Amino acid sequence: MRRNFFICGLTGWCLEILFTSIGNCSRHDLRLIGQTSVWMFPIYGMACIIKPLYRYFKKLPALFRGFIYSTGIFCFEYLSGSLLKKHHLCPWDYSNAPTNINGVIRLDYAPVWMAAGLIFEKILSK
Repeated sequence: MRRNFFICGLTGWCLEILFTSIGNCSRHDLRLIGQTSVWMFPIYGMACIIKPLYRYFKKLPALFRGFIYSTGIFCFEYLSGSLLKKHHLCPWDYSNAPTNINGVIRLDYAPVWMAAGLIFEKILSK
């Protein structure tokens, strides 16, 4: 489990850096600077729980598995974001997004979290 935690933490960091780089590109910043926070490592690392869950979900269609992962990620993002926000440590703030909930989750990110969950599943199921 510890190995998978580190794999997920590093994978999450890399995905976030790529995602934020692309976001900067869409704002015409062609330097493609991506960013993340050390706080994100344990948050992404918790995706390691996908491996034991996958054996129950593997026969379900990918879209449905992605929905389950997205829902779980939203729940954990809300809990971790609320805790970090309480201590003024939250590295993200979605307050200006129209689909935000308490500034810590964005419902329009559901497809991103679905894809992330399926990526973690693919990495962990090997």
